[in-house]
Amino acid sequence: MTKTTAAAPVLGTRALNRATLDRQLLLRRSPLSARPAVEHLVGLQAQNVKPPYLALAARLEGFVPEELSRLMAEREVVRIVTLRSTIHTHTADDCLTLRPLVQPARDRELTTFRKGLQGVDLDRLAVLARELVEEAPRTMKQLREALHAEWPDADPQALGIAARCRLPLVQVTPRGLWGRSGQVALTTAEHWLGRPAAPAPAAEDVVLRYLAAYGPASVKDMQTWAGLTRLREPFERLRPRLLAFRDESGVELLDLPDAPRPDEDTPALPRFLPEFDNLLLSHADRTRVVPPEYWGRSWVGNLVHCTFLVDGFLAGVWKLERDALVIEPFGSLTRAQRTELTAEAERMLGVLYPATPYDIRFGTVIA
Repeated sequence: MTKTTAAAPVLGTRALNRATLDRQLLLRRSPLSARPAVEHLVGLQAQNVKPPYLALAARLEGFVPEELSRLMAEREVVRIVTLRSTIHTHTADDCLTLRPLVQPARDRELTTFRKGLQGVDLDRLAVLARELVEEAPRTMKQLREALHAEWPDADPQALGIAARCRLPLVQVTPRGLWGRSGQVALTTAEHWLGRPAAPAPAAEDVVLRYLAAYGPASVKDMQTWAGLTRLREPFERLRPRLLAFRDESGVELLDLPDAPRPDEDTPALPRFLPEFDNLLLSHADRTRVVPPEYWGRSWVGNLVHCTFLVDGFLAGVWKLERDALVIEPFGSLTRAQRTELTAEAERMLGVLYPATPYDIRFGTVIA
């Protein structure tokens, strides 16, 4: 620990929790509409169709799923692989700049598949794949088959991944629309949005946006969120404009001077979150939200559960069955907490499924 870090004020776990909830629009619901909320959060994790809708329902006052669905249909927001090599819902502007920012990580990802790509000219593959998906949106299966016809000795799976890594491929609608179904079909972001990609933003600008939505945070926290390395330099260049803190383990955390850092005793009502919510994936040290004794409890193998918060911290998982929303706490809940959870569940169901009657039940978590 440096002398500078040792002298920095300490932010305890609850203080970090409340600051992060506030930045994530989860301490109190925000009056923002969907598009500026997606922009503020620098995208929403979107491995599946429903999570962005669930994420905004938890965060925004007056949100209705048709709002995000309309933005997607009008191509103001899109679904694309960006941060951490996972699918995110981004504004069109962020799609065209953040993808170039994370391109070095996509290039590194390709090295994992080099054995299956022996003899493949990756520049030619990118040109051919672009021609294919801009002629008409293609499923990944269709794209793999077309590329495999060109390189029959290559691994088809690796060819598809190479196309995804080399090109900014977005999922076209109706995929992603609320209440609609559709398989994943891909075209380039430039073709879908009708404008070229913009230069990658300065790393310092993205650091500032990250801190506004996820801070206070360490360099390692942001690297975990972005799936990038070598971010210490932009943090250092910004240091004169930032405040320094440290967590209870002595790790330095940097933050925007005017960002909210509420009192640690600020009330935090329950929230129901989707699987892979931003809140749970965007820091190297997740104890600001996930109690150590609950680490790993929200997933089993490849199955990741939807989660809920009590007093701002992960407290259990939930699922929507045919006729009921089932709440499965990790520990005991007080009567008041059960009442608040039930009220929040009723609110969420009213926002997302107003025409469908559901019971609300408390179940038992399978360890």
